Amino acid sequence: MITLFQTAGSILAGAGSFRSVAGQIRSQLGSVRRALLVTSPSIRRNGWAEELRKQLASTGIVADILEDDIRPEPAAGDIESMHAKIGGETFDVYIGLGGGSVLDATKLLAALATNNRPLESMLGTDNIENDGIPTVLIPTTSGTGSEVTPNAIVTLPERQLKIGIVSRRLYPKLAVLDPELTLTLPKAVTAATGMDAFTHALESFIGRKANPISDMFALEAIRLISGSIIEAYENGSSIAARSAMLYGSAYGGMALAASGTAAVHALAYPLGGRFGIAHGVANAMLLPHVMEAQLDAVASRLSLAAEAMRQGTGSIGDCSNDAGTEAEWALEQLAEWTRRVGIPQNLAEYGITEPDLPSLAESASHVTRLMDNNPKSFTLGELERIYRKLLPVEGI
Repeated sequence: MITLFQTAGSILAGAGSFRSVAGQIRSQLGSVRRALLVTSPSIRRNGWAEELRKQLASTGIVADILEDDIRPEPAAGDIESMHAKIGGETFDVYIGLGGGSVLDATKLLAALATNNRPLESMLGTDNIENDGIPTVLIPTTSGTGSEVTPNAIVTLPERQLKIGIVSRRLYPKLAVLDPELTLTLPKAVTAATGMDAFTHALESFIGRKANPISDMFALEAIRLISGSIIEAYENGSSIAARSAMLYGSAYGGMALAASGTAAVHALAYPLGGRFGIAHGVANAMLLPHVMEAQLDAVASRLSLAAEAMRQGTGSIGDCSNDAGTEAEWALEQLAEWTRRVGIPQNLAEYGITEPDLPSLAESASHVTRLMDNNPKSFTLGELERIYRKLLPVEGI
């Protein structure tokens, strides 16, 4: 197997690294006079955006903050509206400071600045012709790994679906991993983004395109997240847990970049596009059920993932020598985590009913980029049965 691996041009990591961003931009990008800072209202409120602007000013870089509210998982039209608002203004670097949606938006805005074409024409893989404005990505959540991937996700409301844009031109010049920026994440965000990161790692490990490079990053992500997600959820001020989650998220993103996600993500996209379920929540709800539905195809790989999970949780001494037993243990662990971190288990809470399942299954089946990477081919009936696992049984 021939594998090409790419990631961010440089990665600055460690507690307090945020305070070195301006110096690194000067070092990495050379002559930079003007920056566009893309962020969210919550980041502006907590002062980090203004802190970064002052830091940049101290090195002679003038930073404008894009005054726009970036919705979670923005629609393609939202991104194009932001691009129109920027107008003819020119910047030497785009800086994304925020969660995965902010980082994805930053990548796409940078691409739109140098590609005179509609965003929807970039959907899919390798459909961006020109390099974008250089980007610096600074995550404030531990979930998408967007800061190290060539991916960006947009919602298409008219199709009730989320679709990926994948291009090597979306890699940033610099990624900054500072766990201090994640210390104040609410529990619900910690849970959803953490399980999203774990899903990236596990799907990259069991997918058809898994390879030695993706395996290395995936297993380390699995180990780190397994040993820290409950602690980060229950004790958000733990810098050790937050560091492990942030690095695990980045490693999961690197695994995704080298291998790719699969059926869990494909099934999650219509849940988000049609019913507005947050991406991380949808992935977390589906993950145990998708793995169970294809246990016959993934047991050996899942048992290897279980070993990394045990290493993270400190239960390696309880390991069984039987691959099937270890795979079953991994499934039980996933279900336990989703319960402990408060992931919803009922699609009915979002207005989904039994008659919705066929169309959801149909939509998921059309996400061929991901379904083709899944180790097992699912029929429409099997996809419906996975969704049905998350609907309550009448009378119970």
